[in-house]
Amino acid sequence: MLALIQGVTEFLPVSSSAHLALPAALTDWPDQGLAFDVAVHCGTLVAVLCYFRRDLLGFARGLAASRWGCVAPAQWDANLHLLVKIGLATVPVALAGVAFAPLVEERLRAVGVIAATTIAFGLALGWADRRRRRESPLEAPTYAQALLIGVAQAVAIVPGVSRSGVALTAALALGFGRVAAARFAFLLAIPAIAGAAILMLPQAGGGAVPWSMLAVGFAVAAASAFCCIAAFVRLVERTGMAPYVIYRVVLGLILLTFLPA
Repeated sequence: MLALIQGVTEFLPVSSSAHLALPAALTDWPDQGLAFDVAVHCGTLVAVLCYFRRDLLGFARGLAASRWGCVAPAQWDANLHLLVKIGLATVPVALAGVAFAPLVEERLRAVGVIAATTIAFGLALGWADRRRRRESPLEAPTYAQALLIGVAQAVAIVPGVSRSGVALTAALALGFGRVAAARFAFLLAIPAIAGAAILMLPQAGGGAVPWSMLAVGFAVAAASAFCCIAAFVRLVERTGMAPYVIYRVVLGLILLTFLPA
């Protein structure tokens, strides 16, 4: 169940941390440990790598054509420019994670914080979707736009914000179409999830969860995440962000009802 929650909510703009707070509030399930967290994060990473495999091959071709970036940027193809923009957009969240991780762990994992950010950033997503350009929407970010989206993504170290949700919000606010915003937000997930898993590895250890359950968690997270990415990209132009905004507000209100006295 926890792996399914992680897989379904990692890429949808609904906040995986908000959903993972619900089992803790409603049940007496024990903490599965960091090894399980690493397994499900690796599952979601495999899902996004598989879905965007053509983009990854394009990045590899772009790197090879540029002799691994040794030629002048003016000679880079669109794939290599996009890869560098993804790297640029990843820098702010990496710096924020290093600088503020202790503060987040000690002060910002309360249910009240998660509920408030779930509601507030859900409303921000709705606002950005309503004001997006409907004529000639942008399809590819400039370097400045990539950096702005990366700065917005850095806010997602606060539980309840949603990494994909805040990246989508920034991209829509900058004038991107829904599909283009989703594509860039999901590509940004690759270094973000890989970095999170790498940071957890040294502390993961063996844990109490057997290898068979780690494998099940990995597989469930990977399969559910892949299905969610595919469904979101296919349906987002038709559905818009309103269903996710409504869902986030309702979820935040539910979380508030379980605040400790």
